[in-house]
Amino acid sequence: MSLLIIGATGTLGRQIVRRAIDEGYPVKCFVRNLRKAYFLKEWGAELVYGDLSLPETIPMTLRDITAVIDASTARPTDPYNAEEIDLKGKVALIEAAKVAGIKKFVFFSVLNSKYHSTVPLVNLKLKTESYLIESGLNYTIFYLSGFFQGLISQYAIPILEKQPIWATSETSNVGYIDTQDVAKFALRSLCIEKASQKCFPLVGNRSWTSNEIIELCERLSGQSAIVNKIPLYLLRFLKRLTGFFEWGKNISDRLSFAEVLVTGPSMTADMRSVYETFSFDPSDISSLEKYMQDYFGRILRRLKELNDEKEKTL
Repeated sequence: MSLLIIGATGTLGRQIVRRAIDEGYPVKCFVRNLRKAYFLKEWGAELVYGDLSLPETIPMTLRDITAVIDASTARPTDPYNAEEIDLKGKVALIEAAKVAGIKKFVFFSVLNSKYHSTVPLVNLKLKTESYLIESGLNYTIFYLSGFFQGLISQYAIPILEKQPIWATSETSNVGYIDTQDVAKFALRSLCIEKASQKCFPLVGNRSWTSNEIIELCERLSGQSAIVNKIPLYLLRFLKRLTGFFEWGKNISDRLSFAEVLVTGPSMTADMRSVYETFSFDPSDISSLEKYMQDYFGRILRRLKELNDEKEKTL
């Protein structure tokens, strides 16, 4: 089975590429910037130029491909609004996959999306899901909440650098998961019939509030966090303000999603049936405690080595 991975340079996409290569799949990566994606070629993937905002570039990338794994999404810094990628581009990709006779299409959406259809990014995901389900393609859809990797820049680095952490006073539980574990499920879905034409939640082994994550990082780093609380009304004001300008629309969409995390129902789910379907044991899934422990351990060891080297030169 040959794979085309969309969004291969992203936080999730690169983990899917790495695991797919390790499992022996022939992998092509659909990329806009060949230079920035060169590290994927060094891993053993083939790079093919494609841009979801330019539908005419899509068909040739599907040549000799059996399965598509779509881990892409528009970025806040993109020069076009999210709809160009997260709806129009995805529809063009699905249509091209139908013509190319793709045997499997894996898509990632947002957990609890049906409760947040008014949020622009979530609404685009919902529309794409619906289009994929009705396309006739053999699909698997995973609903995600948040990644361990995103917590490093949000919490760990500010604590280490004694910079403020910006958090809202309102909070909900979020079932963060390691992107490496998401990659495991995505690739397993390619070869089990029970995953065909199905949707699955995909979360970590426990849920966390922002306060609990901050306390975990403080304990592991041995440093106190500087926490600045943002009132919810200010978050909503910033969302409206940035949404007023064309350049700020993608930022406004991200702020809308941030509002979901702090005001909506808990972003978590019961994974027991999912583990059974995919033949995984809960112990196979990484814990945030271990992930953060490894991260801080590496950083603190490196800081000690730098201090030791500095003392030797004095």
